[in-house]
Formats: sequence, C-alpha cells, structure tokens
Amino acid sequence: MSGSYIPIRTAFREVGLRGSGMRVVLFVLECALGMLCVAMIGVLASWLPWLLPVVGLLSFLVVVPIALWSGFWQAVVVSLSAVAVQTYFTAQQARFNPEADAANTVSLFAFIVTALLVSRLSARATEHSQEAELWGGQMHDLYEFTRRTLQMNLHVEPGAQLAELVHEIFALEAVVVFDADLHKTYQAGYWAENPQEMAQNVYYFETSDDDEQTGIGRRVVRLGTVPVGSLVVRGETSPLTNNAIASLIAITFDRYRAFANETRIESERHTEQLRATVLDSLAHAYKTPLTAIRAASSGLSEMGHLSAAQADLVSLIDEQAGLLSELTTRLLRTARLDAGEVAVHAVPVDVGAMIDEVVASLRERLASMKLVIDLPDDGLMLCCDRELISMLLTQYIDNACKYSIFGTAITIRAVEQKSEVIFSVHSYGPVIPMADRERIFDRYYRSSTSSNRASGTGIGLSVAKRAAMIHGGYVWVNSDEVEGTTFYAAIPSQQQKKESQ
Repeated sequence: MSGSYIPIRTAFREVGLRGSGMRVVLFVLECALGMLCVAMIGVLASWLPWLLPVVGLLSFLVVVPIALWSGFWQAVVVSLSAVAVQTYFTAQQARFNPEADAANTVSLFAFIVTALLVSRLSARATEHSQEAELWGGQMHDLYEFTRRTLQMNLHVEPGAQLAELVHEIFALEAVVVFDADLHKTYQAGYWAENPQEMAQNVYYFETSDDDEQTGIGRRVVRLGTVPVGSLVVRGETSPLTNNAIASLIAITFDRYRAFANETRIESERHTEQLRATVLDSLAHAYKTPLTAIRAASSGLSEMGHLSAAQADLVSLIDEQAGLLSELTTRLLRTARLDAGEVAVHAVPVDVGAMIDEVVASLRERLASMKLVIDLPDDGLMLCCDRELISMLLTQYIDNACKYSIFGTAITIRAVEQKSEVIFSVHSYGPVIPMADRERIFDRYYRSSTSSNRASGTGIGLSVAKRAAMIHGGYVWVNSDEVEGTTFYAAIPSQQQKKESQ
C-alpha cells in the first residue's frame, strides 16, 4: 500500500485490529472511495450532458490511481462500478442516437480490458516498489544493528544490551532474548504475557515461526546446529529479518564467551607467573635457615654425650630438615622451569650409567623394593641435559616407590625407537583413572585414588613433564589393574645423531 494509508493502519492497530481484519477494512474503504468518485462522475454527467461522451475516460482516470495506490482487486471492483455507470449512460445515448450502440459496446469492452491491465501492471509495480523500499529499510537496520553489536561492551552480559538494541533499531513493540548458557532472560518493551516462559519454551521445544495474527516472531538462536538461546519479537518484521537478528545474536553470544575465556586464561597466566615468583622467593628464603638447622643438628650429633631420647630428636630434626631441603630444591626447579630460565646443556650421555647413578641416589628408598633394570642396548647413548633427565627419572622412580604394592617389582626400562629414546618406569599400585591421566602431570594435582595413601606435594610429575618438554619430548602414563602402571617419557635422539655426524 501507499504511504498515504500508513496513518489509517496505525489507527487500526491502536484500536486492536491486526492481520486479516485490518486488511478487510482497508479493502472496503478503498473500494468505497473509488466507487464514490465514479458515482460523482455520473452525477456530473447527468447535470452536464456534454460530459456524456467522455464518462468512460473520466472513470478510467479514477481506476488508474486506485490501481497505483491500492491494488489490483480494488481496481477491479472500481472498474466494474465504472462499467455499470458507462452502461447506464450508453443506454441513455441510445435513445438519441441508435447507431452508437455498437461503438459503445466495443468501447466498453476496451475500457474493461485496459483498466484491468493497467490495474494489474500498476499493482505489480507498486508491490515491487514497496518490497524494495521495505528491504532497503531492513538492510539499513540490520547494518546498524551489526555495527552496534560490534561496539558492545563485552565485559558485561550481552543479553540486556541486545534486547534494547533490537527494540530500538527495528522499532518493535517488545523483545525478549534468552541466554541458555547463563540461563537468563532479558526483555525490552511491554509484554502482557510472561516473556520469560515464552522465550524458554522456544529454546527447549526449538520453535521457530511467525504469527501474523499476533505479530509475534519466534527464533531459536543457534551456533551452527547447537541451540544457545532464543529470540521472541512482537512488531512488524519479516521472517528473513528475524533470521538475521537471531544469527547476529548468536555471533555476539559466541564473542562474549570467547572474550570471557580469553580474559580468564590471561588472568590464570598472570596468577601462575605470580605463584612461580612467590615459590622462587620462598624457596630461596628457606635455603639459608634450612642450612643452619642441618648444620646445627650435625653439630649436636658430633658433640656426643647425648641420651638416647636426645639422639632420636636430633636425628628427627636432621631427617625432616633434609626433606624440607629436597622440597625447596623441587620448588626452585619448578619455578625456573616454568619461567624458562633453565638452559639445556646437551651432551652425549650413557643411558645405562645415568640410570645406575639415579638408582644409587635413591638406594634408601629402593632398599625394600625389588628393582629390575631392562636395557636392551647396553651402549645406548642420548644427547641431553644429564641433570634434567636424571631429575625426570628420579621423579618417576620416587613416585613408583610411594605407590607400589609391597613385594612387587619396579622395572626401569630405556629403549630407542625410531628417533626417540623412551624411558619407562613400571610398578604395581592403585589404578589411575582415565580422567586423571592427563591432569596428573599438572602441578599440585594428585589422583583421587591415591591422594590419601602417600605424602607428597603434587610437584614431582609436573617437573618431569617440563624436563621432557624442554628437550622437545613428551610424557604419558598407562594404568591397568592387570598390567600395572607405567610412566613414559619420550626424548628425541636427533641431537645425538647430528653430534655423531
């Protein structure tokens, strides 16, 4: 319809007329207006006889504007009323000029065909023009909505901002947006019914439709094929526009999640850096008093003349100070590894000799264990940082000592496969659940099945992982009730091959 009818439409909407009811009333009014004009032409022709020959042309001038401004069917009705008027005046002319009947009949037929043809063409042209104008306005609104969403503050939840933007830019009566991830509903405009329940039903039942009677459009907001929320609007929008709005809301939800994750990861990184710095500072601060305590306990032991109870206390002090010193050393190594302050000093190392050296350093822990060393190649060499790889093996063997079942064997194995030397430490103990096998190498994490069985800090395996990664290697674990638990470390041997060339 033409823009001249917009006030009429607005008035009907204000009194509650929508959809087909409003269209029927408009159709009747437009037809009545055209028929009134045709009737006035007839009245004028009856008063002014010299207008009789051009009554058809005058009626034609009424039908064409009706066709342009209203539509095809309104023009048909007005054309039929004009034909009736033309027929009446043709009969009047026949009284005075009988020879005019045939010509008037042909003129009448030509008038009908021409009027309907013009009506149809004008209706199509008007419809296309209106669609182009409407689509151009919607494209402008969508562009503005896209621009405004890109400027949104993603530090706060986007739902409320999106509801207000849709309500404002598209001039809708009411809007409600449901964010399934946050399980929150945001609304703008006036809703007579409960919009929260409506929006949640759209999401849970995945309902997407447009109701012309109520002017309500419902859309499920999806990221790909995954529903992430819903949108319900009330007002004059096209289905394509509703689809586009829902897609832009989904993209905004995704941007908000990504921004939140990025912020969280950055915060965790800063926290981890701070924790590493604190650990490093504390470890350095503990070194001096621990050295003094161990020196004092050694001095007391060498003084002699101690009772049995006093000797036990001194021995306990020395033992616990040693444990604290070892823990402090681990903390220092962890902080330095995480900070990237450890440089790899790669030299050719005899793997068998290195394993014997690690086992010798743990002889007290291994005194009550059955130990098996499996080296298929006695002359196996690896170009690596001896201290770091020794530390890795120490952590693996120490871990096996803590959790092995008494009387079972601990097997240490090293074998070269392709371009890697694979170290493994096998033991029988509690099964590590599948969900824990990745996280067990994270700092401070301890498997739920063994956290209460042995003392520890959860640092050792993370140090072993970092030592392997610094060499370009990787670690993993297999655990089974029948086969037992095996910790692996794969260290690339490419450097050794280059060294030998």
